[in-house]
Amino acid sequence: MANIKSRLDKIIPKIREDKFIEGRGLGNEISFYVFDYEPENELLVRDYIPHVLKEFSHEGSGRKLIEFDLYKMLIEIAKEKRIYDRIPQMEERQGKDALFKAMANFAKPEVFLQKIKEQLADNNVVLITGVGKVYPFVRSHNILNNLQEVLDKTPVIMFFPGKYDGLSLRLFDRFKDDNYYRAFRLVD
Repeated sequence: MANIKSRLDKIIPKIREDKFIEGRGLGNEISFYVFDYEPENELLVRDYIPHVLKEFSHEGSGRKLIEFDLYKMLIEIAKEKRIYDRIPQMEERQGKDALFKAMANFAKPEVFLQKIKEQLADNNVVLITGVGKVYPFVRSHNILNNLQEVLDKTPVIMFFPGKYDGLSLRLFDRFKDDNYYRAFRLVD
């Protein structure tokens, strides 16, 4: 992979392109993008996101970006379901497998999707972050598959710590998340 800093510097110009908002190709395919990166660059990428958001925060930028951090959303959902405070005791008493089942039970893609729909407002670009922090409770391909039903006209960029080859997602370059071929790589 190319130098992470030079790849990060290509994000803002890419978002500024007309075809980014309008859709790609002759069939105006959904504008879903994956910015994949080596997991060891997570902190660099995480620190760069506020820069991207700030770049488009002024009137007249033509873009209104919103970030959805899946980890923060998971915590919020756990608090709403009133199980957040019980998580450590559940893991201690019942073990990791029981905790995984309980978390996966309430952390369904449609719950995240509903929150995104509620908070989207008039934003016209969605950034999805926190993918690695919510694994294995939330799977990125499930989020993308469900998002396309609601955000088919809104460009989405998923920041993905791993590899995306245009066909499949490999989280941390170790775990095959599943085949997903409807997104484009944001930056090669």
